[in-house]
Amino acid sequence: MRHVIDHLEHIQRLTRGRDRDRIDTTLVEVLRSLLDARRVTLWQVVPGDDGERLWMRVWAEQGIAVPQSASPLAVLEHGPTLASEPVMVQALARRRPVAIAGEGGCRIVVPIVTDSDDRLIVVVEYDAAGGEGPHADTSGATTDWRIRLVEGLARIYENFVNVLDASERDSLTGLLNRKSFDDTFYRATQPAAGDSGNTDARRQRTGGNYWLAVVDVDHFKSVNDRFGHLIGDEVLLLMARILRSTFRHDDRVYRFGGEEFVVLMRAADADAARAALERLRAQVEAYPFPQVGRITVSVGYTRLREHDTPSDAFERADRAVYLAKSQGRNQVRGYETDVEPAEMGTAPRGSEGDVELF
Repeated sequence: MRHVIDHLEHIQRLTRGRDRDRIDTTLVEVLRSLLDARRVTLWQVVPGDDGERLWMRVWAEQGIAVPQSASPLAVLEHGPTLASEPVMVQALARRRPVAIAGEGGCRIVVPIVTDSDDRLIVVVEYDAAGGEGPHADTSGATTDWRIRLVEGLARIYENFVNVLDASERDSLTGLLNRKSFDDTFYRATQPAAGDSGNTDARRQRTGGNYWLAVVDVDHFKSVNDRFGHLIGDEVLLLMARILRSTFRHDDRVYRFGGEEFVVLMRAADADAARAALERLRAQVEAYPFPQVGRITVSVGYTRLREHDTPSDAFERADRAVYLAKSQGRNQVRGYETDVEPAEMGTAPRGSEGDVELF
């Protein structure tokens, strides 16, 4: 009975949080405690230029505090490839747990696939003797109860993430909504523990600077007026699909209501940011929208600065959007490269006057 009560208390901990990082952390802490595991890791499968990779969201070891998972805009290209972990590939393909026992200990791999098609993998590693906890397995074998326990908690985690994810996504397009923006913005603009004030450490951690872009569909009101709101919704759905295919997995794309979309992206400099947004503009212009035909977007972007706030960043990006629309629409304009120099009557600022936040 005491073990049942312990399990219920852990389940209560797992479903208490309202923040994804906290839920991730609680899952690995609970599994490590219940199984007296040597190490518990939660991985996420992410697309990469050279194949799918594994991003370590969070981990826990005996005697080591669990760190928060990485920033949602962290560099993901440096993780191991999924192909290099055949046991994980097998678990995902079968949608079932895989248990491996060896001389060095035992390993349980449990796949998780959310409603938004995020693929995650829980890996529990423990000594062959099973530790010294209340559920220690002195036979040295991986027992069914361990597998069932890991899978059961993984399913509770999956269900709770689905509920949380639904509250953070736009019901029409499936993109992130405004509710989830501020927290991501804050974490993107804060240095990680240990590299405060260290520009080189920040740049190495993030692979560049962060940019906020506002994407506004040109003449969208006329689309609704001429073709009706159902066709207008179809345009927005297709716009969301183009946005998702244009940007990397580690960028964040939001719908802020109506025809306005927002992108938080990582780029080395203003030229790289503009190139990515020009690619989006060209893809939208070239896409044959059913019944409507040609659709264009006006885009304004700005670099995130030290001590920035969402309202300040949005004001700069909106001014760049206004410039793009005033110059004929279907344009990409940057605050630092187009708006600010024009207002100051000078050439664009170089890196000497910029703050290297990341």
